[in-house]
Amino acid sequence: MVKSNMGDKNTIGVVGSGSFATAIVKMLAENCETVHWCVRNEFVKGAIELRHHNPSYLTAVNFDIKKLAITTDINELVSACDIVVLATPSIYLSDSLDKMTCDYKEKIFVSAIKGIVPKVNDVVAHYLRNEFKIGFSKQAVIAGPCHAEEVAMERLSYLTIATVPENQQVLIDKFSSHFIKVNASTDILGNEYSAILKNIYAIGAGIATGLGYGDNFTAVFVTNAIREMEVFLEAIHETPRDVNESAYLGDLLVTAYSLFSRNRNLGNLIGKGYTVKSAIQSMNMIAEGYYAADSVYQTAKEQNIKTPIIDTVYKILYEEKNAEKLYQELTSILN
Repeated sequence: MVKSNMGDKNTIGVVGSGSFATAIVKMLAENCETVHWCVRNEFVKGAIELRHHNPSYLTAVNFDIKKLAITTDINELVSACDIVVLATPSIYLSDSLDKMTCDYKEKIFVSAIKGIVPKVNDVVAHYLRNEFKIGFSKQAVIAGPCHAEEVAMERLSYLTIATVPENQQVLIDKFSSHFIKVNASTDILGNEYSAILKNIYAIGAGIATGLGYGDNFTAVFVTNAIREMEVFLEAIHETPRDVNESAYLGDLLVTAYSLFSRNRNLGNLIGKGYTVKSAIQSMNMIAEGYYAADSVYQTAKEQNIKTPIIDTVYKILYEEKNAEKLYQELTSILN
């Protein structure tokens, strides 16, 4: 077993009360005597304590309430835990962490967030490092392929946890169970960026479906998307990696094809003729790819990275360009 640089207890907590946060609490409850859980408000806290399930997300998941320490105070959770899992939507992360006044220097922060932090227009890893002085040796990133809905049903799912080698085993032990298999990686930035990129590509796949393109085109689309992802990742953070591994290609595939994918569903509505605003308003969950598309598009332009698929999705989402026309142009360059 790899020796951890964390405390002996390795207590763990989750910040967030959406679908993936709820799924993570379910994973951890398989192995941990106590899972600390910071939820958004007293209503959610009271509902979970009374009903033993999240009132809004994954309601079929019932918890042993004796194993949960639920709070609405992030300082209470961080103070009690050696490991803090961040699982809020990216647009709300700064609202949560700005309230953090307790000592967190020796904590490990694990990001399960697949989006850009709007406050700094950057990934979570850089946000934690630059704003809170939490270095990469105290960080980890969770990647898929792992839909919350399948975790709720205890269907076999896979995680990749990217962190420094000293922290890998303790996190693998926390998350592994009969329905969760965990792989380790040291590519923290690559895993985080790929989780963001795959959401943008999933919107693109959904747009294609909404426009009436079939499985044959979607297969070509995804093939080109993984190539584009590789180019982007190498330009942003060059390190040895195989994009055909499940954390990259596997997560892209499930997000682009699955009916559970909120990003794919957003794209599908847009392809069918919904305005971007109406499509977003019709969904009860946040599609991270929408918010990420702007930042990633601007980064690609600044770094002179060729990203024709991201460019196409961006123009549809933010410039209100005609999706049908842009996809006709896209088909001429995909192969």
